[in-house]
Parts: sequence; structure tokens; C-alpha cells
Amino acid sequence: MSVHKKEIKRITTHVLQAMKARGEKIAMLTGYDYSMARILDAAGIDIILVGDSASNVMAGHETTLPITLDHMIYHASSVIRAVKRALVVVDLPFGHYQGNSKVALESTIRIMKEAGAHAVKLEGGAEIGESIKRILSAGVPVMGHLGLTPQSIYKFGTYTVRAKEEEEAKKLIEDALLLEELGCFAIVLEKIPATLTAEVSAKLTIPTIGIGGGKHADGQVLVTHDMLGITKDFKPRFLRRYLELFETIQGAVGDYIDDVKAGDFPNDDEQY
Repeated sequence: MSVHKKEIKRITTHVLQAMKARGEKIAMLTGYDYSMARILDAAGIDIILVGDSASNVMAGHETTLPITLDHMIYHASSVIRAVKRALVVVDLPFGHYQGNSKVALESTIRIMKEAGAHAVKLEGGAEIGESIKRILSAGVPVMGHLGLTPQSIYKFGTYTVRAKEEEEAKKLIEDALLLEELGCFAIVLEKIPATLTAEVSAKLTIPTIGIGGGKHADGQVLVTHDMLGITKDFKPRFLRRYLELFETIQGAVGDYIDDVKAGDFPNDDEQY
């Protein structure tokens, strides 16, 4: 077992910038609750993303769209209470920044004040520039997100690889440069060709974090429940399962049921 602990007391946006400058990869995973976040932080993860993927993973929705700001604040505050080292980034949920920068700032302020988060993440490029500017003007760090943007699933109609065509790839590069210029501290690149990830990462001075974007990003992110094999049916090419916990947990629960039914649990040593 490898536990990656640094001497750094806290991961900050400046630490991430220095990691990119010296070629050190950034490790990021999702977290939605206190118990799991405590494990991730103790293991030495650099960034915990309180993702709107909680809509799928924790609540069982088909898309990320149904999750509310109150839900995100609940999950984020649970994670923050567990963390001593990692940078905690929180997704602004659908409907809280698209087309209204005032709502974007108000929603961000609630996340920062009520959850104690360190930064927020928004999906999109030039079209959400005003929201990003307004949030940054309040002193809140912003992480960008380009490529496959799950909040726009009904626009795309599919979760397939983005920016394979020249025109879309060109716009993605332009958007990435714009996000850097606006002041974003990092950008998630989701499900785009590895060659495009390499090109964008080389052009930017801020870190890129890939998910399905290949090895040339400055860091990687996965959904923790996917990586641990707690989710069962999600099997994209980019996912590496480090455990198969669905079967392991199911087996343990089955053993518990058998022991209770047989009168074997609790035994004499497990009672007062």
C-alpha cells in the first residue's frame, strides 16, 4: 500500500501551479461525505472534487442536472470537516451560473460561507466568462471544465468523446486560453483526444486535469466510487478500477446476514 504524504500542510492553488512548473502530476478524486473524504485526505490526495456527480453516485439520478445548491452545500460541508490537507473544489450545480453572473456569485458565496469550500468549478468556456469574472472578483478561486460537460448532456445528446473535429478542437483551445486569461487556476479536460490534451496542456501555464483525456494532462481525476468498483455498470475506457468493492461489500453483507440468521452473531465475546 502506498500512502503519499507531503510535508506541505495545505494544498493551495499556488502549490498546484508549482507542481505543474516542476512536472509533478496532480492527483484528484471526488468526495461527497465525511468518512470517505477522511480516507482520501489521509492517503495524500491533492484535490478533492465535491462533484455534481453526487447526483448520479449518491442519489441515483441519470444525469447531474437534478442536484441542487443545497445538496452541494451539504456534501461539501461534510467533506470539509474531514480534510486537513487537500484542496476542496465544489461544482456549481446546473442553473446557478449559466446566463446569470449575479446568481453565480450568490451561489458561490453560499458555498464558501456555508460549506467552507476552497474553490468552485464551472463547466464551459466563453459563454460563462461573465460568471467566472464575477466570482473571481470576489476573491474565490475558479477551476474550469472543458470538453465533455455533463451538465450540457441534453445539448450534446451523448457522452461520447468531444472535440474530435477540427472546429470543436479549435474552440476548446480558444476557451482554454480564455479561462487562463480570466484567471482560472486549473482546467478539467473531460473525454477529449489525448493529442488535444497534450496541445492544450503545453499552451497553458495553469494545470490541466484529465478525465478520459489521456496521459498528457498535468493531473488526473476519477470518480472515487468508480475507481473503487463500488459502482458496477459504468465501464468507460478511461476508468481503471483499483478495487472491486461491489462484490467485496456484497459478500461481507451476505456473511453478516448468514451469521445473524444462524445465531452466530453476536457470540459470547461480542456481548456485555
